[in-house]
Formats: sequence, structure tokens, C-alpha cells
Amino acid sequence: MVIGNVIRKGTDGIADFLKLESAGGLLLVAAAALALICSNSPLRHAYDDLLKIPVEMRFGSFALAKPLLLWINDGLMAIFFLLVGLEVKREVIEGELSTPAQIVLPVAAGLGGMVVPAVIYFIFNRGNAAALNGWAIPTATDIAFALGVLSLLGKRVPVSLKIFLTAVAIADDLGAIVIIALFYTAELSIAMLFLAAVAIAVLIALNLQKVTRIAPYVMVGVILWVFVLKSGVHATLAGVAIAFAVPLKTTDAQGTAPLHQLEHSLHPWVAFGVLPVFAFANAGVSFAGVTLTALAEPLPLGIAVGLFAGKLVGVFGASAMLIRLGLAKLPEGAGWLQLIGVAALCGVGFTMSLFIGSLAFDGPGYFTPLRLGVIAGSVLSGVTGYLLLRFAPGHSGATPSRTAN
Repeated sequence: MVIGNVIRKGTDGIADFLKLESAGGLLLVAAAALALICSNSPLRHAYDDLLKIPVEMRFGSFALAKPLLLWINDGLMAIFFLLVGLEVKREVIEGELSTPAQIVLPVAAGLGGMVVPAVIYFIFNRGNAAALNGWAIPTATDIAFALGVLSLLGKRVPVSLKIFLTAVAIADDLGAIVIIALFYTAELSIAMLFLAAVAIAVLIALNLQKVTRIAPYVMVGVILWVFVLKSGVHATLAGVAIAFAVPLKTTDAQGTAPLHQLEHSLHPWVAFGVLPVFAFANAGVSFAGVTLTALAEPLPLGIAVGLFAGKLVGVFGASAMLIRLGLAKLPEGAGWLQLIGVAALCGVGFTMSLFIGSLAFDGPGYFTPLRLGVIAGSVLSGVTGYLLLRFAPGHSGATPSRTAN
């Protein structure tokens, strides 16, 4: 009975997560569409001026002054990465990535879905040293957007495939964290890095002392974010550091683990606030004077083909190889064509691709080609994935009850 209750709670938690992410994905589509409307209407100048509004925080002689767009990209996205870090920690310790049998397929698919798009982007832009800095843009997957597309298919898609897509996206997010830390770090401030290290040590001490109240982690985390922001390392990584320090266990057997509590509290804010605001602020691109030949330029084409073809080939190819070798199994109730459809959906990069692009390129000259490539690749991937899953037959060995779950 106890084991049954635990399994039921875990299943309900996954279902709630998928519903929230799916609804958030649909809101993302609306926010991106609104940004495009604003950028291609008389509201264009008002939209641009809004994102340039200077916002300043001051504590005595210490000041942080940035335009609104950078507060969104550096501040709000740190909250998103805090949630990503919490999800990664939970999945690795007790979730879908907690055992070798569970981790092998989504991690291999995630790696394939990062390597192949990066190689494709490199091939298209190998003659342009500046453009090569964007090699990581097509390696990302937007889980909210992808699950939003899946939600349109209802019960046609087995739950196992939705969980597989979520696990692949989490592996992608972990890869993105490593990429940002290693390849998109500006000139470093040793003093600020030292202070950031002290803040991280305090977070670790709180964990070791079994502090289960969330408030101390948040307060130290805000201080850490400021130090990381000033250090030259991208501020969003502070969110990951905070997440890894938040305890997953609680001394009270009847209580909710601090990590679960914080993750549950953050999900609605991120799904319905942070990501739509980021999408609205970063998806706006004016099509004035833009022709189809602009999309054929190496930079946007490398992004679009990397997301569309690279993700599909990388995710499906790595998955199929492991399954054929007997090292993994098809997700329960799913067929090969459905797996190809999910692999295509992994090419919906959108928010994560736009975010990495904002780190890779500095200057308005890259904004339009970057956004054209991301939007084109994401739309192609989303439409292709939807159509494949919409018309794909289920696995022949699946029972009707399982397929309908």
C-alpha cells in the first residue's frame, strides 16, 4: 500500500509537471506572436523603447544599472536556471535519470542532439570566425514549447514519450549549463569570483547543517547572483548553484522536501511569467526589408538547419543506435515513427536558443539573422514533429489502455 501511494504520488507529480509545461508552452507561442506583431506594426518603436528603459538598483555607492532587456536576460533567466537546476538535481537523485537503465537513452539522445546541430552550424559558418561563436545556438531544446505542441495531440502520444522528451530536454539543459560556463564567460573579476565562492560555501554549509527553511538559501542566493553578475561569469549560473545546494531530504518524515517545495512554488512563475516575458522581449524581429534570401545566409541557415535536421538526426540516431544494440528500449507504447516525431520536436529551441544567442553575439547586426534562424528552425521542427505524431500509428505491441494513458 505504501509503495502504491509513493508510485501514485510520483505519477501525479509527473502529470502535473507535464500539464503545467504544456500550458506554459502555449503561452510562449502567444508571447512570441505578440512580439512579432509589435515589431512589424506601428508599435515597433514603442516595443524597442520599452526594452531599452534603464533600470537601476542602488545600495549606497554600489549600483547595478542595465536596460530592461538585460534585467530580463540576466535576472529573470537566473530564476529559470534555478528551476532547471532543481529539476536536474531531482531527476538525477530520484527521478528519470537516477539509474543507469533510465539515464542511458535520454542522455545519449541529448548528446546526439547537441553534437550534430553544432557540427551542422560549424559547416555552414566555418569561414566566419565571428559567426562561429554561435555554434551552441542550435544545440538547445525548449521543453515548454515542445510540450506545448505535444499537448495539442492529447492521448495520441503515450505518456512514456512525453517523459522521454522531458528527460532529453533536461539533459540538454545540463549541457547548456556546462556550455555557458565554459564558452560564454566574459573577462573575469578575481575579487568577485572569490566573493561568489564564499557565498557558495555558505550555501553548502546551510545544506550540511540540514537547514530546511528556504529563506536562507534565497537570501544568500541573491547575494551570490550579484557577485556572479559582477564576476564576468554569466549570472544565470548562480541559479544553478543555489539549486544544487537546496536539500532534497527533510528531517521531518511527514514534511515536504525543501527542493520539492521550491520547485513546486517556482513552476507557475516560470511557466506563466519568466519564460513568456523572455519570449516577448527576445522574439521581436522586424521583417521590413527582409527577403527569403536573408534566411539563406550562413548564420540563420546554420541555426535553422541545425535545429531542424540536426536535432532530428542527432536525437533519433543516438536513440536508434542504442535500441538496436540492445542497450535501451523504445519508450513503452511508442513506435519508431513516434520516436522520430519526438526527435523532431527537440528541434524547437526557441527560448534557450535565443538566450544562448544573446550570449554569443553582441551587437544589433546579429539580432535579425539570429532570430530568423531560431524562429524558422523551431517552427519547422514543431510543425514536422506535430504532423509525424499526429499521423503515426502506435507501437504494435502496446495495449490500448497504455496508449491512451
